[in-house]
Amino acid sequence: MSFHSFTGTDTYLVTPELRDAVNVACALQKPLLIRGEPGTGKTVLAEAIAENLGKQLLTWNIKSTTKAQDGLYVYDTVQRLNDARFGDRDISDIRQYIKFGPMGQALRAQERVVLLIDEIDKADIEFPNDLLHELDRMSFTVAETGDQIKAEHRPIVVITSNNEKELPDAFLRRCVFHYIEFPGKEIMTEIVRVHHPDVEAELLRQVLLRFYWLRDLPDVRKRPSTSELIDWIAALRRGGIAPEAIETQLPFMGVLLKRESDIETVLSNRRFGRVS
Repeated sequence: MSFHSFTGTDTYLVTPELRDAVNVACALQKPLLIRGEPGTGKTVLAEAIAENLGKQLLTWNIKSTTKAQDGLYVYDTVQRLNDARFGDRDISDIRQYIKFGPMGQALRAQERVVLLIDEIDKADIEFPNDLLHELDRMSFTVAETGDQIKAEHRPIVVITSNNEKELPDAFLRRCVFHYIEFPGKEIMTEIVRVHHPDVEAELLRQVLLRFYWLRDLPDVRKRPSTSELIDWIAALRRGGIAPEAIETQLPFMGVLLKRESDIETVLSNRRFGRVS
């Protein structure tokens, strides 16, 4: 099978290590398991892969109540019952009541797609194990009709995890793993300039100094992420805040910090003075 190499996009910058992890997973046709703290671009990675490779993106957002079966298909018995009681449709064809989930759609697709299984660690601990058969064989059977669905084109599977739960070893063995490190100042400068190409150099310098100072405070529970930094710069520019004001102030702190305890922590360090 031939495939085009992933190189990132104009709005999603990738490190060589992340680029290689994506391309190895594509070549080996194995799921790519991505971990990293919130705000490191785990979810939007799948969007970037789909855009860069010209593939359709299917997203399966995992919740605490999600079951593996939900991603394959559901049999809408309620609709069939309603049709039997109140409608004039022929209900003998059960197939019209089979609703395929994101994974079922990916396996039925006529061309290779990107399937994002987002935040897998939110589900029950057995959830990853329940996916093993489908991830290995890329096929499943619709029990109500006996139809066997087998992928003609194995999807590119991206799985994200916030490390809230340990994933089973058997599941991990089937994945290519990559941990996205939080960007340092140099990479972050490049990311910011993608979103704010005309940002003033001194404003950017002061913003990054204060941003990383905040992230390094040991008592801050929810450290600000990249997306919050982008929003903060937008707020500062719209508010006409001068770069020198950021040296001794934290204007629009609520854009960066979302917990009362974190704001109190910062306020208790208000005598921070200059950061170099």
